[in-house]
Amino acid sequence: MASSSDARQRGFVPPQNPEEQMLMRRVEELCRRAVYTGRVCWTDFLSDRQQQLAQAAVNRAGMGVCRWEGGYPDAERRVLGILPEDAPWLEDELAPVRCIRLQVRSAQGKLAHRDCLGAVLGLGLDRRSLGDILPDQEGGAYLFCLPPADALILQQLRQVGRETVEPSLAEEGLPEAADSRARRIQTASLASLRLDAALAAMLHCSREEAAQLVRTGKVQANHLEMTSPHAAIYEGDIFTIRGKGRFRLESIGGKSRRDRIFIQYYQYE
Repeated sequence: MASSSDARQRGFVPPQNPEEQMLMRRVEELCRRAVYTGRVCWTDFLSDRQQQLAQAAVNRAGMGVCRWEGGYPDAERRVLGILPEDAPWLEDELAPVRCIRLQVRSAQGKLAHRDCLGAVLGLGLDRRSLGDILPDQEGGAYLFCLPPADALILQQLRQVGRETVEPSLAEEGLPEAADSRARRIQTASLASLRLDAALAAMLHCSREEAAQLVRTGKVQANHLEMTSPHAAIYEGDIFTIRGKGRFRLESIGGKSRRDRIFIQYYQYE
């Protein structure tokens, strides 16, 4: 189902707290450094919300050249490379993103995203040095990171949850089979483009139950806490519901004969 041509996109939301203001200042400082050195400057890994803030900072600084990289085309967490408009991109200025494969030693073992993230953070690494974590077809996972985190993971990571793992550097990056992950797109129809209606459809619960999740502070849209069940929803929104999971509103389509609005969405693994 294609999205309608008039599907609304959520506008830019300015920094909401000192941490987000600090992020924008850091990106603006990278812009100044790029101008001074004439070389590309890279951020750490950024979430989707942080990417919006970083792009706004780049625009405000008047930088005309930037590049987003996450290690593979559909990466969710990405780093931003900033370069002055009159400076060329050089071959040695490729994104410093490393891909590490975590192979499970046991035949029946399977790594969960949460366990992988917890094990890596348990090494003392900062979340900003870590990108996406993707399952492979053999129960293991691919982990994207920045130097020097890659060296620490290769040297010290041997246990993820209950599984013994063997980390190795994926020299050729992410295999095509993992790169083309299939999202299980689901379709629903809503009476209105309101937050409680969308959550009720995604969670298969009543609108009142969905509204209660919002009122108790358990729902975020694009990493911002939502306070009103009646809030409007927009194509591309990512909803995080504490204890329930994460969902992306992929598209807003046409209407049914009963004037209900079709949406497509998927849940993150």
